Amino acid sequence: MNQLQNFTKGFFKENPILVLVLGTCPTLATTTSTLNGLGMGIATTFVLACSNLAISLLSGVIPDKVRIPSFIVIIASFVTIVDLLMQAYVPTLYETLGIFIPLIVVNCIVLGRAEAFASKNDAFSSLIDGLGMGLGFSMALGIVGAIRELLGSGSIFGFKFIAGDGVLIFILAPGAFFVLGYLIAIVNKIKKR
Repeated sequence: MNQLQNFTKGFFKENPILVLVLGTCPTLATTTSTLNGLGMGIATTFVLACSNLAISLLSGVIPDKVRIPSFIVIIASFVTIVDLLMQAYVPTLYETLGIFIPLIVVNCIVLGRAEAFASKNDAFSSLIDGLGMGLGFSMALGIVGAIRELLGSGSIFGFKFIAGDGVLIFILAPGAFFVLGYLIAIVNKIKKR
């Protein structure tokens, strides 16, 4: 049961975006469409799960003085793998996400989970934590992207649902703030009940 709770806490109880308000830079920048949001979320989930696993396995041999730099090197290694895989297999998405893929290295969600959880827990629990937090992050990015795409262009995944062009502000940066702000308010209201 503990592993299940560990996995699901990233979806609602400790969602990185909607509850902890971490990783807002990629959230605001990459969620102009559902596909972009989910692509960024899946890339981050891969890095979170793999780096959590590696850091947990290596935590006993990494000296405290170089703990954070070591974590960054491990995270950067997995980001490089994701970067190369996306460039090879999904070049259109890779071009759209651009600089935000390499910036996963300094995403506070990834480094925060490495420091707060992976370095203090066993490998399996760390892997489950990384998957849960990553999928919760992906879910939040997907929701923000879907709302922005639907209101901004009248479509989701490119399929038109609303006639016309939509409200341009939702595709632009201010629209990301509006959508994210309302989603955080809704989650806070639900959590208070």
